[in-house]
Amino acid sequence: MRRLDVRGVRSDETALDAADAYRSVVPRAEVDVEHALAAVVPICEDVRQRGADAVLDAGERFDGVRPASLRVPAAALREALAALDPTVRAGLEVAITRLRATSEAELESSVTTDVAAGATVERRIVPMRRVGLYVPGGLAPLVSTVIMNAVPAQVAGVPGIALASPPQRDHGGLPHPTILAACALLGIEEVYAAGGAQALAMFAYGAGECRPVNLITGPGNIFVAAAKRHLQGTVAIDSEAGPTEIAVIADATADPAFVAADLVSQAEHDPMAASVLITDSEDLAEAVDRELERQVPAARHTERIRTALAGQQSATVLVRDVDQAVAVANAYAAEHLEIQTVDASAVAARITDAGAVFVGSFTPVSLGDYAAGSNHVLPTAGCACHSSGLSVRAFCKNMHVVTYDEAALREVGGHVVALAEAEDLPSHGAAVSVRTDR
Repeated sequence: MRRLDVRGVRSDETALDAADAYRSVVPRAEVDVEHALAAVVPICEDVRQRGADAVLDAGERFDGVRPASLRVPAAALREALAALDPTVRAGLEVAITRLRATSEAELESSVTTDVAAGATVERRIVPMRRVGLYVPGGLAPLVSTVIMNAVPAQVAGVPGIALASPPQRDHGGLPHPTILAACALLGIEEVYAAGGAQALAMFAYGAGECRPVNLITGPGNIFVAAAKRHLQGTVAIDSEAGPTEIAVIADATADPAFVAADLVSQAEHDPMAASVLITDSEDLAEAVDRELERQVPAARHTERIRTALAGQQSATVLVRDVDQAVAVANAYAAEHLEIQTVDASAVAARITDAGAVFVGSFTPVSLGDYAAGSNHVLPTAGCACHSSGLSVRAFCKNMHVVTYDEAALREVGGHVVALAEAEDLPSHGAAVSVRTDR
């Protein structure tokens, strides 16, 4: 990986402008979602107008296969689960159990506040009526993403859950069988063989058997991100997830083999994946480079990894000390951030901007990808400075339910009338006065 030396960059690292001082120098891929919109908008419009036929046509064009139907037959789901490798099934079951536990802990309860005698305001937690879950199936069949999307939706109590994943030429136009098996294991029966922008448009507008949804969640490539941007407003989205990224804060005590393995693990996802090492130790940087030279050739997806590590989105960033490392990491706002330092917990406590933080040498990002109990659908491209990862909360709405009796309205009615007059909206006040002046 290339080297970036920011030891000479000075800023007040306790101030809000610290991020500005580093944001321009940390590595980041050039992802032009606006440019991708030019390709995505016609696809979405075609689906809006022609429905299922447009989805199937786009699948044939982009995935090289036309399934017999958009909806996956129930028999295919059952057969995929029956054929699932028992060790894979055991791993899925552990992942489901752990994520369900954290999702249940996150689920908020409705709260009623007595604001005055006879006056209550309830904040009611209401699950979405229907959601569409997207699971990529391009370079890798992301079976874990089925779990990460479906479990919090189920815990939230969403009554209608649909899932889409691209059709596969090697599997007769169905999504990957491991993805189908995970759906069956979770009891998800409404599954569609559709990928990319056409799948998201299917969710947003409805097509064939698929009725429109209220929310779309799940990661994908730049065209999926562009489709989310275009469809937002017609439907809610979780985020515009882009290529995966990992940053590792490591000092001289870190094990270079661990650090290198973690950088490689995320580079394996995609040639556009970002792997960033932030360290105050040149000796560690050299040792990690040597480990990469050893580990990368031995990896199954060597070329993909090499491309990602050599890209402008990846680098080793040399810093003065751990304080500067924290400032750089907060400016970068990584999707995944590892802390491999002395007193890693104390360093992690100073992180404000990251999708998820992995603390200590024995908490690799890949643990979170599968079985930590955390969710791996996380904000990318620096969006962790303002956005959160997927959780049960994404599948719920807050709704106020207001109840006042006559006495309570009379007690506050004069204030309502005064404020309505101040805004030159007298009929607002009249709606109160008609009840209190008789």
